[in-house]
Amino acid sequence: MNVIKVHDKTFVPYISEATILNKIKDLAAQLNKDYEGKQPIFISILNGSFIFSADLFKELTIEAEICFIKLASYKGTQSTGHVITSIGLDANITGRHVIILEDIIDTGRTMHNFLPQITNQQPASLKIAVLLHKPEAMEFPINIDYCCFSIPNKFVLGYGLDYDGFGRNIREIYQLHND
Repeated sequence: MNVIKVHDKTFVPYISEATILNKIKDLAAQLNKDYEGKQPIFISILNGSFIFSADLFKELTIEAEICFIKLASYKGTQSTGHVITSIGLDANITGRHVIILEDIIDTGRTMHNFLPQITNQQPASLKIAVLLHKPEAMEFPINIDYCCFSIPNKFVLGYGLDYDGFGRNIREIYQLHND
């Protein structure tokens, strides 16, 4: 087993890069079907979703745009309970089909706080696509329209997800090892 250490924590392999990429191809195929002729705009939530968004966008065959917004609610391995908007949305989404791309939804707090900002701009439709979802951790009801993986409520990193800024560049997803 390829155990890695980031800061003071030990992580073990959880989801392989090949498995992730296959799920993303499946998601892209579904989005290509669902949004054919609609020219959607994807809103990627930074920092964690940048790798997921890039790999997904490469698989899309539909005409689409992508923009990025920075939201944060984590420090270390725990949610702070506060959502910080660091970089705002600069695209006009009124009347557009919008798909929010998120790396992980656990408590749902970030989306719960962000969605009213989007719905106030009156998009034609609004959907959420997520790489990882932790159903056991949900505190706020969020409708997730597209989900690659539902996972247990354990801390994960890699493939864009970090632990205090490190580990995003790991090609697979690792799970916190219970020492």
